[in-house]
Amino acid sequence: MSLNPGEQRIFDYLQGNRDEGRFWKEKIRTAAARTPDLHALAGRLDLELRHYHEERSAVVAHFRDKADRESLRRMSMRNLAELLLRIWTDPKPAKAPLPGGNSSDK
Repeated sequence: MSLNPGEQRIFDYLQGNRDEGRFWKEKIRTAAARTPDLHALAGRLDLELRHYHEERSAVVAHFRDKADRESLRRMSMRNLAELLLRIWTDPKPAKAPLPGGNSSDK
């Protein structure tokens, strides 16, 4: 999976800052356990990660330096949200096929 520079910066930051990483890992695991729709959850996490990136850009020098050159409001965090869901949550079991097979086979 390819991450844009902002997503990579957040990912690296979460990997290097144990408390921040632990907070997000728990947040994502809890949210994933409460919703069957991980696609919709990734959309919500995209928004939350963008807000987090903006907040970090105000207080962390490494983020601030980059924020001056990037448009934070338009930067997607969707790939990062999907990656974090993939690596930090247990896979959901696949839905069992309906008895009788696919109706288009008839």
